[in-house]
Amino acid sequence: MLNLRLFVFFIAAVSAQAQVLQLSLRRAVELATSPEGSARIQLATELTEQAKARATQARAALLPSLDATVTEQNLNRNLAAFGFRGIPGVAIPDVVGPFNVFDARVTGSQSVFDFSSIRRYQASKATIQATKSDQSNTEDQVAAQVAKAYLAALHAEADAETARANVELSGALLEQAESLKNAGTGTGIEVTRARVQLANDRQRVVFTENERRRARLQLLKAMNLRLDTDVALTDRLTYTPVDPELLAEVKAKAVDTRPDYKAQLERQNSAKLTASGASMERLPTVSAFGDYGSIGTGVNNALPTRTYGVSLRVPIFDGGRREGRRAETRSQLRQEEIRLSDLRDQIQLDVQLAIDALQSAEEEVKVSAEGITLAENELAQARRRLDAGVAIGLEVTDAQTRLARARDNQITALYHHAAARIDLGQSTGALRRFLP
Repeated sequence: MLNLRLFVFFIAAVSAQAQVLQLSLRRAVELATSPEGSARIQLATELTEQAKARATQARAALLPSLDATVTEQNLNRNLAAFGFRGIPGVAIPDVVGPFNVFDARVTGSQSVFDFSSIRRYQASKATIQATKSDQSNTEDQVAAQVAKAYLAALHAEADAETARANVELSGALLEQAESLKNAGTGTGIEVTRARVQLANDRQRVVFTENERRRARLQLLKAMNLRLDTDVALTDRLTYTPVDPELLAEVKAKAVDTRPDYKAQLERQNSAKLTASGASMERLPTVSAFGDYGSIGTGVNNALPTRTYGVSLRVPIFDGGRREGRRAETRSQLRQEEIRLSDLRDQIQLDVQLAIDALQSAEEEVKVSAEGITLAENELAQARRRLDAGVAIGLEVTDAQTRLARARDNQITALYHHAAARIDLGQSTGALRRFLP
């Protein structure tokens, strides 16, 4: 019976553990950027599908158009209305009918020469490439958003752990103060001061636990997961220096690898083709047409008939609509060129700011590590001096406060450095290369 209970308990524990999503930073980004991940990526995918549909519509102007019709009619006609007033010696009634007409026919047409339609189709294909690059840019934005949300969750996790460590330290210092008071070498105010510090640290634990839950909820929302999903963050805030060779490589290729720059290039190309298509609307167009079918008073006596030919259309005057479209498309092309130039400058600025932030964060990490070492040494010396009776409890409390501040500074420095890596990866279009 005991073995059965242990087995049931083991199965329940394994099942509960299996329901916890083990989540690393890279895994979080992969889940968020999957086709079923972030809502922004799903919307970007739909925009790409819409662009493909518009390209299909533009291509239709270059392909044959076929229609089939079957008509059965019963008619009567007033011949006088068509100018038949009668012929001397021939009796022509004013109204003929009723009579039946059956017509089964296939009609087709094909554009033979229409450069304007060709340009519009080429512009639509360039738009597809632009939307694909926009989709890649959206994926990078979502990846950066999720990565920063994950780092914020790690920051909150580290704050909570530090708060609990501060409570343990405050408890130990309270025991030391009480021990010294009982031995006659301490005072009551030192015990009270230690208890106040412990109460403050306990309050800090409550606050950091709430911040930890809030950061996890924001991470789940960014990943488009259910808010009741239980996750376990497998990464920790650590210092990982950036390889100088990798930094030089991504900096040199930033403009070429940024998906938003690729998208803007394609939009400029699409605008150029659209403007060219508007200019070619003044050229003649040639199309072929034809139909074949059977017509008669019924299905049994229908006879085959056909029509085919070639049509030449020469634009002469349309009230200025073509000139208006030309002016509009030329302005749109200039607009896209201005955007491309501005984006190139913005990319250079983003990269430089990201590099500066990374260098500053690296110095911040080094200084915070030194601060931790000094604060720990100060607290250890203050406690030894208190035990030796050459210091008061206030000296220990001050050292404890500075140690807590040093721990917070180190957590913040590690977070800033990790966030700077994400910003650098996003600004150079190589975000995934900077993920751990």
